[in-house]
Amino acid sequence: MDSPADRLVAADVVRGVSRLLYRQDYIAVAEVPLGNGRRADIMALGPKGEVIIVEIKVSRADLLGDGKWPFYLDYCERYFWAVPQGFDLALFDREELAPATSGLIIADRYDAAILREPVATPLASSRRRAETLHRATPRRRRAHAAPRATAGRLPPVAPAAATATATA
Repeated sequence: MDSPADRLVAADVVRGVSRLLYRQDYIAVAEVPLGNGRRADIMALGPKGEVIIVEIKVSRADLLGDGKWPFYLDYCERYFWAVPQGFDLALFDREELAPATSGLIIADRYDAAILREPVATPLASSRRRAETLHRATPRRRRAHAAPRATAGRLPPVAPAAATATATA
């Protein structure tokens, strides 16, 4: 994804796929770093703790030049490719793209549709737990560190005299 147009199309695909996953009760997060140093375009956590990874491709060169996708399989139970409308879907029948085990989603900025369901490969419970905690913990910390709403009130300010004596 080199050109600004490709980045814009990729953002549209991310949005459409995220909306599809949300309707299926998945919580999707974009640009998720994995434990092996790779980054998943979308990782989603399902209502029963299942993990999905979606790899976005917007050009033929991007798809055929990508050899890193097998490294994502250890981090999910189901793996999908997602592409914009008009993409040459015949490319996904190539053996090197694992058509027997990977899913396929077509998307635009408003919605997406699953064209092919992937084969589900159960994650080890320890990996599922580690990934779930790894994704949830930093977000929980940020939520708790955020300033609390004060319902229109300003926090109390110490009187100037008290501040002067405290610094003396």
